[in-house]
Amino acid sequence: MSLRTLTAVTALSLAVAATAEPNPPTTATREANAAVLQQLDFSDRQAFEDARRGFIAALPDAMVKDEQGQIAWGNTRYAFLDSEQAPASVNPSLWRQARLNAIHGLFQVAEGIYQVRGMDLANMTIVEGETGLIIIDPLLTPATASAALRLYRQHRPDRPVAAVIYTHTHVDHFGGVKGVTTQADVDSGRVRIYAPDGFMEHAVSENVIAGAAMTRRAKYMYGTELTAGPLGHVDTGLGKGLARGPLTLIPPTDLVRQSGIQQIDGVDIDFQLAPHSEAPAEMMMYFPAQRVLNTAEITSQHLHNVYTLRGAEVRDPNRWSRYIDQVLAQYGESSDVVIAQHHWPVWETAHIQAFLAEQRDLYKFVHDQSVRLMNHGYRPGEIAETLSLPPTLASRWHARDYYGTLRHNARGVYQKYLGWYDANPANLNPPTPVDSARKTIEYMGGQEAVLARARKDYEAGHYRWVASVMSQAVFADPSNQAARDLAASALEQLGYQAESGPWRDAYLSGAQELREPLSRQATNPAMHTDLLQALDTGMFFDLLGVRLNGPKAEGKRSVMNWVFTDSGERFRLNLQNSALTWLPDQQDERPDATITLTRAVLDDILVRKTSFPEAIKTGAIKINGDASKLAELLGLLDTFEPDFSIVTPRR
Repeated sequence: MSLRTLTAVTALSLAVAATAEPNPPTTATREANAAVLQQLDFSDRQAFEDARRGFIAALPDAMVKDEQGQIAWGNTRYAFLDSEQAPASVNPSLWRQARLNAIHGLFQVAEGIYQVRGMDLANMTIVEGETGLIIIDPLLTPATASAALRLYRQHRPDRPVAAVIYTHTHVDHFGGVKGVTTQADVDSGRVRIYAPDGFMEHAVSENVIAGAAMTRRAKYMYGTELTAGPLGHVDTGLGKGLARGPLTLIPPTDLVRQSGIQQIDGVDIDFQLAPHSEAPAEMMMYFPAQRVLNTAEITSQHLHNVYTLRGAEVRDPNRWSRYIDQVLAQYGESSDVVIAQHHWPVWETAHIQAFLAEQRDLYKFVHDQSVRLMNHGYRPGEIAETLSLPPTLASRWHARDYYGTLRHNARGVYQKYLGWYDANPANLNPPTPVDSARKTIEYMGGQEAVLARARKDYEAGHYRWVASVMSQAVFADPSNQAARDLAASALEQLGYQAESGPWRDAYLSGAQELREPLSRQATNPAMHTDLLQALDTGMFFDLLGVRLNGPKAEGKRSVMNWVFTDSGERFRLNLQNSALTWLPDQQDERPDATITLTRAVLDDILVRKTSFPEAIKTGAIKINGDASKLAELLGLLDTFEPDFSIVTPRR
């Protein structure tokens, strides 16, 4: 899970409902969901036994409050999941996953290894060392991480934290670090922090450049504006949802640069690097003394995302599969339990070997079969429509579409190799979405004729088609409330039928916004001070570049030297041809202006404690040369709309 995405959406993860009431499930939806009960073996209770094994204790309702008394996490809004039977408005398979993800508390995995599950999106693993505790992945926010550690200490000896391990670069695995340790403890050497090579670069960069777009899309993916309930948000597939609170980061003191055994506080840990798989920098680990394999997020109790709906670079399922194969070969016979940083463990060697083999083959199948069809000339949509898992995988609960799906992952593989263009020249330079929609509706006989036919298709249960054609109708005329309502109704039924948590949330979020656009609060930058301050200075100039309004900048020309007195960094910034370029360790001999400041002042600007004009006024920023050039540049920068249109034309 990425930095900028969760930075913005965590503040909204306990959102309230819109006033527009959702529709109940239709007969077609009821029949579709009832059919799922016949397709899968719901009598299989092994996962529930595995998820509860080793249980020690839990917080009542998993309720966690922050230092201000605000709710950071709680399971009370998921009380509706107490019923084993899924309501007609939820796919029974997703309902099962949601109930498993609702199991929470402190669990013993092996002698000296514990997990806190169900108190945030991810798990926190606690390993008892010789002198203290090794914390693996301190959750998303300090409040939940601190509560997880307190729960452990209520039932185990109160020992200090000796080390923290970040398994990978997604913020739900490190954002709560200041809930288990402090910067002072790390600076003093009392606590070491371990992370895979490349961690800092990728932890703060994955979503920086396209951060505004990813953040907006993530609200659909995680259903952050939906009320939890049988007609709303049920589960993300990966976990219940997102904790609320600030995101913190302490840079690692030790980078794991190669696979192999390291001893941390007397505990032998065999690290296995898995870069460019589920995350750009990630690592698994094996504990030989306890025969425990921790796969981080390389394996999970579902099909993960090769392509994530919030948007990100496509992941490599071929490499992903190989990493699983490697740990299967190396540790499959010597593991008594496999744990991960989401979901519940897999116990016993025979089950472990089958689980790892099936997870390995799942990602290889997605890759190879997508590429096979691609090489036969199939287009992305055709590949998605054609592929189906073999029965040996489709029948396995941990291969189901709870988070990623076979359909959108197959499209992602196509994108990875061939990009957006399907080679049909008609699609090389198509009309704009609005122009295409208007002509399409005109060709189909106009809005009223299209609505009349779409209503009949809706009654017949053809929701995919109705959602598609009504999207055209809405783009052709956003003021047509009848089209909006029918589009919303179709999306709603698709959401009720979805096995994937993110698909359900996306469908229902779209339906909600079509009926009644929501007013939202802006993200508070103070919630993620550590993450913004972790941006390297070059990323700051990249951000300026993507905010530069090209048409406004036409004909503008300037060269500025930037000098950071505390870090010793120097940059040359060049504006020319409506492009902003920069080079590190460079200074122009005849700049228009030289801007001198500290990185600390830039950090204050990033978190909005001050601004460039204020810092110039107070003398925190000094400008030699033409000061108007900096003012001119700042005036050319766009401010991105945090809630741009998705299901309606761009405003």
